[in-house]
Amino acid sequence: MTSKLYWHDSHLTTFTAQVLGLFAQDGHDVIVLDQSAFYPCGGGQPSDTGSINSARVADVSIDDDGRMLHHLEGAASFAVGDEVTCEVDWSRRLEMTQQHTGQHILSQAFFQLFGAETRGFRINDRVAEIDLTLEAHPDETLHAIERAEDLANTVVFDNREIRSHTVTPEEAARLPLRKESFITDCIRVIEIADFDWSPCGGTHANRTGEVGLIAVRGWERAKRMTRVEFICGGRALRDYRAANQIAETVARRFTVARHEVPESVARMVEDNKRLERRVRLLAELAAKAEAQELIEAATPVRDLRVVSRIFEDRDFEELKLLAHRLVAHDSVIALLATRDRETARLVFARSPNVAHAGADMNALLRAACCSVGGRGGGRPDFAQGGGAKLSELERAMTESAAKINS
Repeated sequence: MTSKLYWHDSHLTTFTAQVLGLFAQDGHDVIVLDQSAFYPCGGGQPSDTGSINSARVADVSIDDDGRMLHHLEGAASFAVGDEVTCEVDWSRRLEMTQQHTGQHILSQAFFQLFGAETRGFRINDRVAEIDLTLEAHPDETLHAIERAEDLANTVVFDNREIRSHTVTPEEAARLPLRKESFITDCIRVIEIADFDWSPCGGTHANRTGEVGLIAVRGWERAKRMTRVEFICGGRALRDYRAANQIAETVARRFTVARHEVPESVARMVEDNKRLERRVRLLAELAAKAEAQELIEAATPVRDLRVVSRIFEDRDFEELKLLAHRLVAHDSVIALLATRDRETARLVFARSPNVAHAGADMNALLRAACCSVGGRGGGRPDFAQGGGAKLSELERAMTESAAKINS
């Protein structure tokens, strides 16, 4: 079993150790040391990275025998029995320590205020998450999160001492632990002065002030629990900078002060809704007029007027609207297509009074889409689809019109 140096000092980053084992795994060398300050992946916290002599440590894990496995990026330049110098990447250690200690504080805040237990914890690339047994109306949940966030930051700003204890299961049973431990030998317990006791094997700050700001980014319902997304310390600072830059950029675009942005955005949204309604009305009028012109220009086929037309870069929603306006007239079949640089889109439709045997728009369009290397479908009176063989579009449209004319 590898002795865990980080259990006693989470700020230890440089140490020496003896190589007890060296073997290959998945094309990389794996090193076993007699002692290590590297944190192995577990408990929702990613592993440390760093170096052993000149070799880069990319990942650290722990096996069933308690051996810590240090996975190297390249080949090891040392052998079993050698003494090596090891260094933990402090910037990553600090980031993980801030998130993990912040989780203890935030989880206890939710438990103390609302009796909500933490059932899951993960430190992801950008944020950390806790899954809570917190059930409430969305408005009440938001208020509860704000209260827990306030309490957590009060504890951070108090700069309380954080102590690590190694106890027996019997001793642990006498402590006010926030959650039960299922370890049967020695148990490591993290104490946050006058606030929290929790069994944990992760890395932690010496005082709560090292965590920095604890900021909740958002929340959602997940697996009958409330999943809270949060950031601490350096992550919170970087997130603030990004959010501040975005807010300043938006404010400059609107030529207003930053606190006036929400009102400006709301006003713009309402203006856009009015414009969209106006655009839809004008599109309807334009489609109706265009449909009338196309019908008048169409050559009659028996008792039908077949409108077959290929457009360039026509918006597909506009094309469907035009098809609907065309077949609002009696005895019309509309075979419409639009193409851009990559795709052909087709809409085939018929008037309600057309019961011509060859006027099954679904079957007709499927055949045309097959010709252009795509697919589509719909009803006998209206179908749509497309394909990528632009060179075949004109032939497909011509053949479709010929089937109506036959």
